Amino acid sequence: MTADTGPLSNLRVIDLTRARAGPTAVRQLADWGADVIKIELPPSAGQDNLGGARDGFDFQNLHRNKRSMTLDLKSGQGRDIFFKLAERADVIVENFRPDVKHRLGIDYEAVRALNPRIVYGSISGFGQEGPYRNRPGLDQIAQGMGGLMSVTGLPGQGPVRVGIPIADLTAGFNLAMGILIALLERERSGEGQWVCTSLLEAQITMMDLQAARYLMDGDVPGQAGNNHPVHIPTGVYETSDGAMNIQASAQHLFKRLCDTLGASEIYDNPDYAEPKGRLKNRDALNEEIATYTRRRSTNDWIEALAEAGVPSGPIYKMDEVFADPQVQELAMAPEVVHPTRGNIKLVGQAVKLSRTQQKMRSATPGLGEHTGEILAELGLSQSEIDALQSAKVI
Repeated sequence: MTADTGPLSNLRVIDLTRARAGPTAVRQLADWGADVIKIELPPSAGQDNLGGARDGFDFQNLHRNKRSMTLDLKSGQGRDIFFKLAERADVIVENFRPDVKHRLGIDYEAVRALNPRIVYGSISGFGQEGPYRNRPGLDQIAQGMGGLMSVTGLPGQGPVRVGIPIADLTAGFNLAMGILIALLERERSGEGQWVCTSLLEAQITMMDLQAARYLMDGDVPGQAGNNHPVHIPTGVYETSDGAMNIQASAQHLFKRLCDTLGASEIYDNPDYAEPKGRLKNRDALNEEIATYTRRRSTNDWIEALAEAGVPSGPIYKMDEVFADPQVQELAMAPEVVHPTRGNIKLVGQAVKLSRTQQKMRSATPGLGEHTGEILAELGLSQSEIDALQSAKVI
């Protein structure tokens, strides 16, 4: 176990996850100090490569701050070792299809019989129950089925996916939160519980106001491009050297925007006097605003609008994001040492704690790098470990 500490350093986590949603959940725990044991297939079983190259950007960003052991969960000896680990664990996280963990005999009830304090986290594509429970599900499938692709893109463009795996990421963040809630509840009850979410549930939750529009008012939202679906003006406006975002839908912000632009006639136009009118006449209003924003540079407008208290900002590519002085101040690209790639930068956590800060302790481990160490912690001798390796259990 690493000597480094963190706010979750008292927790031991067994990581059975792969792809992205499950690893995202575990990363939240690992980054804050939990002792995470990532269980992977032995070399003899081959690898699924769902996370890409092991030393590549994606795998390194997902699996940092963990230990790795190899273990064949289909073998009797492998399951015996798994249950020894589970007896000592606080948390288990998996994102198999719902039936797989039952076939392997490592489901929540099986673990709970040995360790009633276990918090067992599960992510699936569509939920642990229901007619689609055993369907394979990945991020883009959830984006479509959860409604996101119907509201993304320009009007009439047809379905458009967003540029990040948002259902995967959100499911992972939600599961991590659910696990921490269950751990807090365990302090009162002394018992663990099964914590479940799915890509579909996460995506529907992320629809938020768009879903509420339908549930409360029966309004089926469509594509609005770069505009906010209801709050206008909010959108992308051309400048003399590019484009920028402006969000000024509240009445006082709309007044400040028009004053800063020097466009009193826009503010005085009765078509734009109220929010409903601005929404109805959105395209005309946006074009009138753009006739002013095109006259100056993005930075000029951002400075002027900031001085006036109007929210605005640049539209960056990734290299520009990490070059921005505010992003650098936020320390969003912490470094860690990789054994072959040297110092590498990964994506930092979005939460800062005043006393117990998050640390980037280690790069993603090599396959099975800590197998012997972890088995020794369970009390196995070197000869027993060698025998397991000969039998291809590890």
